[in-house]
Amino acid sequence: MLCSVFIATSLDGYIARPNGGIDWLPEPSGSDADDHGYSAFMDTVDAVVMGRNTYELVLTFGGWHFTKPVVVLSSRSVTIAPELAEKVFHASGTPQEVQAFCAARGWQSLYIDGGVTIQRFLAEGLIDRFIITRVPVIIGSGLPLFAAVPADVRLTHEQTQAYANGLVQSRYRVNK
Repeated sequence: MLCSVFIATSLDGYIARPNGGIDWLPEPSGSDADDHGYSAFMDTVDAVVMGRNTYELVLTFGGWHFTKPVVVLSSRSVTIAPELAEKVFHASGTPQEVQAFCAARGWQSLYIDGGVTIQRFLAEGLIDRFIITRVPVIIGSGLPLFAAVPADVRLTHEQTQAYANGLVQSRYRVNK
C-alpha cells in the first residue's frame, strides 16, 4: 500500500495555528494552473485518510470538495451528513488496522492528511512519500507537521519547485 502526504506548512514548520486555524494559507485562485499539483496528486490516490479535527475543519469550507472516498479516524463517534454517507467512512484503530480497512475496500494508494494522523502513520513507518509546500510566512507557534519518531526517517529528495507566488514545494520519497 502506498501512503502519501500532500500538505502545506509555514516556513517555521507549522500546519496550523495553536487553535487549528489555517488563515495564514494563501487564498486559492480557483485556477487549475494554481493548484500546485494537487489535482494531479489526487489522480494518484484511491482514498483519503484524515483525522476527525481535519474532517471537521474541511466541513467549514462550504460544500464537499473530495471526489475520492474519505476515511475519518477517531476513537469517538463522527457525525457524517446523510449526503456524505456513501463517500465518508468512520474508522478507528492503529495505522495498520486502518490500512487493512482500506485494503478490504480495494484501495491501495492513500492520501494521509491531518497532523496527528500523519505523525501516527510516520511513527509506524507507513508513509512512503511527502509533498510539502512551504508558504512564505512565519507564524511563530502552532501545530507542527512532525513530532518525535522512534528512529530517524531518511528521505530521498525527488524534486523542488518554486512558484511565482513564493510557495516552494518539495517532493521526497521515504527510504525503507
